[in-house]
Amino acid sequence: MTNSPVAGVLDKGGLSALVRVLAARGHTVVGPTVRDGAITLAEIESADDLPFGWGSEVEAGRYRLVPRADGAAFAHTAGPQSWKTFLHPQRERVWSAERAPDGALSVTEEKPVQPSYAFLGVRPCDLRAVAIQDRVLAGGRFPDCGYRQRRTAAFLIAAECTEPGATCFCVSMGGGPAADRGFDLALTEVLDRDGHRFLVRVGTEAGREVLSAVPHGPADPRTRHAARAAVDAARDRMGRAMPPVDLRTLLGESLEADRWDDVAARCLTCGNCTLVCPTCFCTTTEEVTDLTGDHAERWLRWDSCFDLAFSRVHGGPVRASARSRYRQWLTHKLSTWHEQFDSSGCVGCGRCVTWCPVGIDITEEAAALHDERAGRPRLAQQKGTGR
Repeated sequence: MTNSPVAGVLDKGGLSALVRVLAARGHTVVGPTVRDGAITLAEIESADDLPFGWGSEVEAGRYRLVPRADGAAFAHTAGPQSWKTFLHPQRERVWSAERAPDGALSVTEEKPVQPSYAFLGVRPCDLRAVAIQDRVLAGGRFPDCGYRQRRTAAFLIAAECTEPGATCFCVSMGGGPAADRGFDLALTEVLDRDGHRFLVRVGTEAGREVLSAVPHGPADPRTRHAARAAVDAARDRMGRAMPPVDLRTLLGESLEADRWDDVAARCLTCGNCTLVCPTCFCTTTEEVTDLTGDHAERWLRWDSCFDLAFSRVHGGPVRASARSRYRQWLTHKLSTWHEQFDSSGCVGCGRCVTWCPVGIDITEEAAALHDERAGRPRLAQQKGTGR
């Protein structure tokens, strides 16, 4: 936990009131909920929709939803989605065109009314991911206007991490289970003999205004201490870690490493890692027409550097092999991202490890590259555990 102002304590009734207040202020409230055998992000109408009493067990290539006896709401690891799904949607129409009977052509730019989201339960790693996408999509000379509008209107409620999973490695990426910035309100869930409650900290004036409309109690010393202890303990229970080296230099000097052949032999180039990654942002455009040819649309949709056509130019793709495509992804994520955006592109959420069908582990690959560069042999690990 950080030193942002502690505003009070919510019980479960207060959490329900928070959802109602946000909805009354015109927000579409999105939070974690149980659907299709996983904890996914979806619009919620009540705090009762939160995954009380559910957690998750994760490993490389494995995810399982598991019941919890303590009734916790936020004691689960990152699921298959991130908040990118809402701020940077998978598909958006850019414009549409109509051809009149006389051949006249009219083009209409798509300018939809953007939703005002309230995100409930944003993990600290995802707060960092949102900040990274802010730099990529809302900054610079050519911002994504749709993203910027959605992001400006969004209200973020963090849920500090007290139950890291086996694929989490945020601490080794410079983050941690504590929410330090980027939120309007931050919750820390506490369950002990004094009951089930949530310590609340305020990050912005907008957060203070919302909380003032929600019934809450004072932040007593026992709750403060329990919340801090739970977050501090989580920091020491990360399931994985990146090697303690300069990853930017390591990847930049490992372009010809033999390890790329090893990972290419396992990689399916399916793109799952880029789809679940909270910071991957690549898109492409596609045009579609109706059968008459009188109506056409351009759509913006997610793309992946694992797609064979992603680097296609006249004459064929620049990166035709699995080796070159995986190398592009990992090198950009951990190294050359710094040159573009002054940070790493990885926040250590572990989604790419959990949701890889063959269990490729980004931390294992970085460690193997480090060992090869140092002249130490390393046996390839077989990670292909079924989900």
